[in-house]
Amino acid sequence: QLQASGGGSVQAGGSLRLSCAVSGRTFSIYGMGWFRQAPGKEREIVAAIAWSGGGTYYADLVKGRFTISRDKAKNKVYLQTDSLKPDDMAVYYCAADPSLMSVIEGAVSSWGQGTQVTVSS
Repeated sequence: QLQASGGGSVQAGGSLRLSCAVSGRTFSIYGMGWFRQAPGKEREIVAAIAWSGGGTYYADLVKGRFTISRDKAKNKVYLQTDSLKPDDMAVYYCAADPSLMSVIEGAVSSWGQGTQVTVSS
């Protein structure tokens, strides 16, 4: 089970830290990721991380501004979002899968509920 939190409203240039709490069958998770979906648009990958080794993947649109990390002891994954732009406004979802590649490709087995990020210009 995945529980996302940390969304909110910020002005352009601001920051938010999203959190995703993982419970249940954590031993079967290898990849985790953050996705987002804006109104009228398809859901897209934002960032992914290997649960064990910590290797990361970022979509080009967020490279240098967003940072994904995980705390294995707390069973949490974070997404630090900096220099937010109005185009970043969306519902953000966390996801998990036994395969990191599946997360990157969006073919994940577990989705959390979304958390809204609103960015005003």
